[in-house]
Amino acid sequence: MTTIEIPAGFMQDAEGRLVPESVVKPEHKQEDRLVRELIEEALGVSGQLAAFRQRSYQDIQAHLQLVAEQYGVTHGGKKGNVSLTSYDGTLRVQIAVGEFIDFGPELQVAKQLIDECLTNWSDKAPDELKAIVTDAFKVNKEGKLDKDRILGLRRFKFEDGRWQRAMQAISDSVRVTRSKEYIRFYRRPSPDQDFVQIPLALANV
Repeated sequence: MTTIEIPAGFMQDAEGRLVPESVVKPEHKQEDRLVRELIEEALGVSGQLAAFRQRSYQDIQAHLQLVAEQYGVTHGGKKGNVSLTSYDGTLRVQIAVGEFIDFGPELQVAKQLIDECLTNWSDKAPDELKAIVTDAFKVNKEGKLDKDRILGLRRFKFEDGRWQRAMQAISDSVRVTRSKEYIRFYRRPSPDQDFVQIPLALANV
């Protein structure tokens, strides 16, 4: 972000103009000061959270390496889901890996096979199933295919070979585009109760 030096006695408005402070309403000056103070503090808190997150990952990986060394192996490679729990069972730290997927050209083959099935089953397939299958290939508000609906078609088991090939084509079409690690912290009053996540998102505190 490019910043310019604001001369004494002036304020810069949203259009980049320099406005004499004397003509700015007191409540607008107060709002400006309040927002700047809160943003400065928010940036500090954000930095602390980022540093805490990084240190947590490093400490967990160091612990996993130590455990691996007890068995004569080296911990490394692709990271996966892992949970660490306190000795009394009331605290837990969890690393979860979320994958983002897309579909390859096999999906078009699956759609063609499914269309053939629906045409052939026109007298036997219930309208509810037709609606589910048709809706699965509609784009959402962002203009993208609904991945959960498409993958959800695989829960239907039909003997028709075309359907089975279509489900295999859906599975083969899945491409993992990237993965992201999430770290979450939980606690509970006693081991016989459910874990409750410790909120670190501002809206959930």
